[in-house]
Amino acid sequence: MNTDRYTHGHHESVLRSHTWRTVDNSAAYAAAQILPGMSVLDVGCGPGTITVDIAKRIAPGHVVGIDAAADIIAQASALAVEHGVDNCTFAVGDAYALDFDDDTFDIVHSHQTLQHVSDPVAMLREMRRVTKPGGIVAARDADYAGMIWYPMLPGLQRWMDLYQRVARANGGEPDAGRRLLYWAQQAGFTDIVPTASTWCFAIDDDRAWWGGMWADRVRDSVFATQAIEREFATDIDIASIRATWQNWVKAPGAWFAIPNGEILCRKPA
Repeated sequence: MNTDRYTHGHHESVLRSHTWRTVDNSAAYAAAQILPGMSVLDVGCGPGTITVDIAKRIAPGHVVGIDAAADIIAQASALAVEHGVDNCTFAVGDAYALDFDDDTFDIVHSHQTLQHVSDPVAMLREMRRVTKPGGIVAARDADYAGMIWYPMLPGLQRWMDLYQRVARANGGEPDAGRRLLYWAQQAGFTDIVPTASTWCFAIDDDRAWWGGMWADRVRDSVFATQAIEREFATDIDIASIRATWQNWVKAPGAWFAIPNGEILCRKPA
């Protein structure tokens, strides 16, 4: 059974960023592979915004989104109804034991999920199993140690150090982006296209949204609870990091960039 602990949780401050994601801003590297009539599985689909976007692109094909959290699956299902998308279904599932036959899907996709599991190679092998011969496994993950920002506020480095400790204590690998190619090779893939792309938050609205989201997230999400429970941080530390994010938003020329590793892995025909 999957016992991995999700570092972020599903507080509103977390979903504020997750519901922003679309194929264009989060899966552009795979967009050319997503074609009408395909069958797609989205592993770790979260609130379903990418999944629903995929569904619109592959109609009359069908996409299934799975996630370990029942409440977030309910939200994703509601989103599909809201968008009038009827070629999309959602279910609670285990990424290590997908409830599908071998060779079922044309594409098996995962976004920002491999960084949170304790055995990403096993997850990729399972994604490979349910992919049709000649089909694609597509994955994209951020790389926290590769994130860069300006100005170099000490509190943001404390945030990064704390995030790394919490994520690894949960069994994850926060610097997943740089490891995707290696993990895919270990999972048995030989036909792999590795790429990278960057999210950047610098213009006023983007900076206010990103910094405000993290200011709330470090205090209100389960990240803070986990950090304090493990005695990695105190309430005072959390308040200080929150204040730094708020100060970053107001700093002249503030800029934040997030590198993401990406892989398109073709299963042999």
